[in-house]
Amino acid sequence: MTTLSRDRQSYKMGTQTQKLLMYWYSENKRQLPWRINRDPYRVWISEVMLQQTTVVAVIPYYEKFLARFQTLQDLAQADESEVLKYWSGLGYYSRARNLHKAAQILAQKNFAKSASELLEIPGFGPYTSRAVSSICFDEKVGVLDGNVIRVLCRFLGLNWEWWRPQERKRLQQIADQFAQVKQASIWNQAMMELGASICTPKKPACLICPINESCQSFKKNLSAHLPRAKPRPKKEIWIWHAHVIKNKNKVLLVKNNYAPFLKNQWLPPGKAVCEKVPPKRYHFKHMITHHEIYVVGGKKKKLSQAASECEQRWVEIDRLSEISPTSLVAKLIASGESS
Repeated sequence: MTTLSRDRQSYKMGTQTQKLLMYWYSENKRQLPWRINRDPYRVWISEVMLQQTTVVAVIPYYEKFLARFQTLQDLAQADESEVLKYWSGLGYYSRARNLHKAAQILAQKNFAKSASELLEIPGFGPYTSRAVSSICFDEKVGVLDGNVIRVLCRFLGLNWEWWRPQERKRLQQIADQFAQVKQASIWNQAMMELGASICTPKKPACLICPINESCQSFKKNLSAHLPRAKPRPKKEIWIWHAHVIKNKNKVLLVKNNYAPFLKNQWLPPGKAVCEKVPPKRYHFKHMITHHEIYVVGGKKKKLSQAASECEQRWVEIDRLSEISPTSLVAKLIASGESS
C-alpha cells in the first residue's frame, strides 16, 4: 500500500479545495434540528448525544430533551434523576451525568467561547470543546471525530494507527492546520458531513465527492483500505450474580463498585466474576461494549457483607428507570428473579 511519508511534513489542502468542500456543504447539508441556529447550548447537547449514537437515532431524543430542558438554566436546575429519565434509551449514562454537572457550572457564567476554557468543565473532552467553540464561535480549531479521521486518512493517504495517542495527536494538529479558514464553523461541519454522507466507512461515494481530484486515496485506489482498522478489544465473559431485593413496591439498589460494567451506576446488589467460558445455565445475556454479561439471578433476603458496604438506596419500582435507566436493569427486573 502506498502512503505519504511519516515525517514531520506540513500536510496541505489547497485553498480552492477547501472552498469547494465548504460550498458543497452549504448546498448539500442535511437539515438537522441542531443546525437551526448556533446556540451553544443546543449545539452542545447534540454533540454529546451524537457520541456513540447515529443521527437518525438521536433526533427524537434530542427533540424530547430540548422540549423539557429548553435552556441551560432549565437543565442546571433539574434533578439528576429527571435528566437521566429524559436521557433513557441513549445509553452511556455517564454522558448525561456529566452533562448535568457541566450545566450547573455553565449556568453560573456565560458560555465559554474557547475550547481551552470548555475543556476545564466536566464532560467536555477534546472533541466536544472544539466542536462547540468552532461551530458556535468560529474559533479556528479543528474537530476530530470518526468522520474527520476517516476523511483525513483517505484524503492524505495516511496508513496510520490513528487510535494511538501519538498518531491521534498528529491528526489533531493536521485538523487544526486545516481549520485556519475564515469560517471555521462551516469548515468543521463540512468535514464531518463529508465523512457522514460521502466518505463513509464502507463503499464511499468517491465519484461524487467534491474533493476527489485532490484525494490521495482516490488517485491511488486506496479508499477501501483506509483508514486502518482499529483492533477490537478482546471480548470478556462476565457472570453477574444479581440479586433483586424487594420491600413491598420498592427495590434495593447499590452504587456499583463491584462490576467493571456500568461503574458508579445504581444496580441491584450482587457480584461479577470474569470467566473463560460462558455458563451453561443463565437467565439472559446482555452486551455492553466488549463485556458479554451472563445474568444469573439469585434469591436473597439481605445484603452480603461486601454489598452492605456500598452506598445504597431503596427505589420505587415505578421510578426505577429514572434512577437506573439502563436496559440491563429493566431486563433483570422483568425476568422476575427476585427475593
